[in-house]
Amino acid sequence: MFELESRLERHGKSKKESNPSKKPSLKVLGGFTVAAIACFAIGIGASYLSSNYNNGEEEGAASTPLAVISPKPSASTTNGNSTVQVSPKASTVVTPTPTPSANAAAVQQVGTGAQVKLTFVGDVIMASKVEDILKQKGYDYPYTNVKDFLTKADFTIANLESPITTRGSVQSKEYVYRSAPEALPPLKQAGVDIVNLANNHIMDYGSEGLLDTMKALDEEGIKRVGAGKDNSEAYQPTIVEKDGMKIAVFGFSRVVPEASWKAAPGHPGVAETYNYKPPVEAIEKAKATADLVVVVAHWGVERDDNPDKNQKELAHRYIDAGADLVIGGHPHVLQGFEQYKGKWIAYSLGNFIFTTNDTPKTWETVILEAACTKDKSCNIHLVPILTKLALPTPMNEEDGAKLFQRLSKISIGATVDAQGNVNKK
Repeated sequence: MFELESRLERHGKSKKESNPSKKPSLKVLGGFTVAAIACFAIGIGASYLSSNYNNGEEEGAASTPLAVISPKPSASTTNGNSTVQVSPKASTVVTPTPTPSANAAAVQQVGTGAQVKLTFVGDVIMASKVEDILKQKGYDYPYTNVKDFLTKADFTIANLESPITTRGSVQSKEYVYRSAPEALPPLKQAGVDIVNLANNHIMDYGSEGLLDTMKALDEEGIKRVGAGKDNSEAYQPTIVEKDGMKIAVFGFSRVVPEASWKAAPGHPGVAETYNYKPPVEAIEKAKATADLVVVVAHWGVERDDNPDKNQKELAHRYIDAGADLVIGGHPHVLQGFEQYKGKWIAYSLGNFIFTTNDTPKTWETVILEAACTKDKSCNIHLVPILTKLALPTPMNEEDGAKLFQRLSKISIGATVDAQGNVNKK
């Protein structure tokens, strides 16, 4: 089969994990996590890959936006023709260290007109060794020290890296995750409003697992991007609204283990971005009606500090098409920042809630706070986080300063000051 991914992008097939912790191994990572599909690879897969993953010439379907939701305080959710009221998010009882700072508030003083605060976190799973911890300490345990940061945003967005299902066909790949449905209510209560499903684990239990995940998210009131029952839905943005300001949020992945994972007409899957045309067309369409366009991308090489050429090219294409903010993930480490044509790119936020390995850089992450206005201006503020054993926790001032210095060194024409503000050089 055509090789979809570079060396570390691809999670190898059929390689057994030597000591499988509940879920993150091909063996069936013990609890419940997220889904994948393989059978379709022959029909749509072989022909699609050989002709399109290489040359990027496939025409994509970009549809009109799905749902419109309002921000956390007094929010209303529109799904189809029905509208339900959503109660404001509760604030955490734990005060993190540091607490949300004056710098974060100052970041919101940008541009003119209506303003929205968007908060982003990196990769999240509730499977494998993480699930072992959650079963002991409770599914709300990971948010103990960070809930204040997540709930104070108008909208909080995360990358959900595993299916939420108890069913499905385990896929032939090295690391396979599945999360329990019990994990979703605490995720919602912690402040997460939207999740990206365009990644390399969401179909670890096939299309059945993906469809279960989408249904569970819909029932919990968590919006989703980056996957769907077909390509039309997968490339559709979720539209959120605050004070008359419409924000379109997309999810795309350039890490797709099998061609059969790609959403297609009549076929569930993810919104892939090996071919840049479908994402670009979707962004261009959303730009016509949205005040702000946000892209969440899954891409890059694992444990590499620097974005590869594909990440940079795609980010620039998204912005050229009308994206105002691009937030990346997948490398499991933080990567730097770049401002391109006045728009910010965060190439990777790293892990937020994930299994802990012996690579210290994978323990470092940030909560990214973006204050954006209707005139498409965004300012970025970072909260430095150490994430180990399923408990992301704000760093102390000294460690945070060191992290910001490192991020400044690996950023492209950008720096991060001691307060966590990202600035153009």
